[in-house]
Amino acid sequence: MSNKKHLPMYGVGPVYVCGIIFLTVVGIWLSASRRIPSGQIEIFRIPFAVIGICFIVMGAVLWFSAVFRSRVDEHIKNNALVTTGIYAWVRNPIYSAFLIACTGVLLLANNLWLLVLPPLFWLFLTVLMKCTEEKWLENLYGQEYLKYCQKVNRCIPWPPMK
Repeated sequence: MSNKKHLPMYGVGPVYVCGIIFLTVVGIWLSASRRIPSGQIEIFRIPFAVIGICFIVMGAVLWFSAVFRSRVDEHIKNNALVTTGIYAWVRNPIYSAFLIACTGVLLLANNLWLLVLPPLFWLFLTVLMKCTEEKWLENLYGQEYLKYCQKVNRCIPWPPMK
């Protein structure tokens, strides 16, 4: 085990996750209470539902892969940079899991106005990561982390680059 101080166990996750869940709940409430009814298009109901369920499942798989399969908590405690498993596909799989799952929930509401939120979730995550955790990781792991960043997307899971 390294003598270096390790990263915070939860990082800025609670801020991000609570923020996007709050906005998702408010959006769903506004749509369900017909305060923003104009964005509901009946022909999109089934496709949005199918895609929304797929996104929710994908978010759950992503979260499970990061937390249980990659055992990120053990790596944090041991000051080990995780670059394998789901972390070879996306640098922030736990945060991405919530972004994707919340997007799925918004799709289930079948309201086009709510689709403004996922790009805001992505922007919030990008700015938050650049200002906090990415700086922490660069300070802790240096060049190893910078090389990792060149190969792996920050927010959107994508097959690993060689």
